[in-house]
Amino acid sequence: MKVERNGQAEILSPEQLELVLGELRHPHRLIFAICYYTSCRISEAVALQVGDIQNGQIVFRSANTKAKRTKEVSIPQKLQTEFDAVDLPESGYLFPARTGATGSHITTKSCDLALRKVCDYVGLKGISTHSFRRTSITNLYRAGVDLKTIQERSGHASIANVGLYIEGLNGEAQKAGELL
Repeated sequence: MKVERNGQAEILSPEQLELVLGELRHPHRLIFAICYYTSCRISEAVALQVGDIQNGQIVFRSANTKAKRTKEVSIPQKLQTEFDAVDLPESGYLFPARTGATGSHITTKSCDLALRKVCDYVGLKGISTHSFRRTSITNLYRAGVDLKTIQERSGHASIANVGLYIEGLNGEAQKAGELL
């Protein structure tokens, strides 16, 4: 459990996910929906540019990923619905900074603050910006998606690292990675 920024982020139940997303407002709702539906990091979501969304795909630029590798993820229908519900800028960052500073995007700190306020309001503990990524990866695994596919989607360097995100694996993924 995550306590005062220490420990692993909690996994959201389907009801908690719906509750939190329902309380968040744009742009934070769309940012966290992107994190959940693409298994990306918050830093990857906030750095998206308008041109990174094309032909039903989101391109996460290598400069913005932890592994420094470009990754492309298809936009599921539920995420497309979130995109369709808001007005997006025509150029530049998808989530420009509020300060009006040219060439900057919303901060992860702003997203964290919005999430904390919502979690406090609805009474959830241990939830962080990383909960959406962990929840996504755990739900993909529970749905029967193999670890290699999850690794490719999430951008993890190794399958063993993917296993750290999956709730209830009890080290199985780490052991599986050692068999390779």
